[in-house]
Amino acid sequence: MTVEQIPSVAGRSGPAASAGRARAAERPRNSMTARRHRAFYLFTSPWITGFLLLTVIPMAYALWLSFTTFDGISPHWRYVGLGNYRELFSDAQTWHALGRTGLFAVTSVPLSIIAGLGLAVLVNRPLKARGLFRTLLYLPAVVPPVGAGLAFKALFDQNSGAANGVLTLFGIDAVGWLADPYARYVLLMTVLWGAGNIMIISLAGLQDVPRELHEAARIDGASAWRTFRSITVPLLSPVLLFQTVTGVIASVQTIMPLLLSADGTTAGVTALPQSNYLYMMHVFGQYFALGRYGYASALLWVLFVLILVVTGLIFRLTSGAVFYNVDPEAKK
Repeated sequence: MTVEQIPSVAGRSGPAASAGRARAAERPRNSMTARRHRAFYLFTSPWITGFLLLTVIPMAYALWLSFTTFDGISPHWRYVGLGNYRELFSDAQTWHALGRTGLFAVTSVPLSIIAGLGLAVLVNRPLKARGLFRTLLYLPAVVPPVGAGLAFKALFDQNSGAANGVLTLFGIDAVGWLADPYARYVLLMTVLWGAGNIMIISLAGLQDVPRELHEAARIDGASAWRTFRSITVPLLSPVLLFQTVTGVIASVQTIMPLLLSADGTTAGVTALPQSNYLYMMHVFGQYFALGRYGYASALLWVLFVLILVVTGLIFRLTSGAVFYNVDPEAKK
């Protein structure tokens, strides 16, 4: 190599060296990104596996069953296409059960939210033994639904229940609480009895409301009710929306009427009081009392679609009434 060639080689080696250093710096960044991706999928793999095995595959299997006459036992079944769905839409009992379920949801969800919010406002005040009251009010929410249903069944039993025992002390005849027309009120009481769960969520929302806003309203002369209506409720609107959506989903899937029934067995679902014969009771009866797995699967898929539609309508109708501290549509 001559002396004249040295500058040109050095000139060419400068960009090459920079590219090499850039590639060397890029490799650690790519390695770090790959490790983060592996860690993400490693930690989420239990949930993904459970979601696939316990949600996606059963739903797909139920969808396939909805096009058949499978009864769960006999190998003699056939493919009927949309036959189960056509029968569903012409079944008067299905529509009656769906109507009663809608009425139950419209009644129970607002009552449970109001009860939970009222309890949250009560225990949010500076009271003595406030922690004890919160614990006692929340305890019913942790009782298993089966235990709660059996307890209410024993409490309102016509022959040996404590409710009728109190009535007889005042000379009042025993009431058939678990039969029409009182069964629906017992069912509502079971829902309100577990309002402690809503209380805890509402309490967390109340404690997130800035105190400065309440103090400013008090200085301006606003009453307690006006402050609650104009400040507290708007700031709690995301919490109330969450409780409304989850409450509607839970109300249409309630299994409590079966536990409150006089029979209390799988076959006893067909003898439920008409006021408590909800949509899921109809599905349960088709599955286990009548063995119509295909028709019951079609009922469940229709319910799934209805829940999606109702949830979408709730979000659409409340889009202008829900206040967020941070815009949920904002891009990061």
